[in-house]
Amino acid sequence: MAKAKSLETAFEELDALAAKMEDRDLPLEEAFKLYQEGVKLLKYCNGAIDKVEKKIIEIMEMKMKRT
Repeated sequence: MAKAKSLETAFEELDALAAKMEDRDLPLEEAFKLYQEGVKLLKYCNGAIDKVEKKIIEIMEMKMKRT
């Protein structure tokens, strides 16, 4: 099984995709492929951020129960 990429790596890949898409000479088909890759990366990032937020909420709730 492949190791999951870090959130930082995903953001770097998004930045690289955005830079490529700024090329006005980029064929439409290639731009669409890059866009699709970007959407997948955004979904991954959103999922990873959601997991972190849920974990923080759990930790805060546990902390509140202790006091």
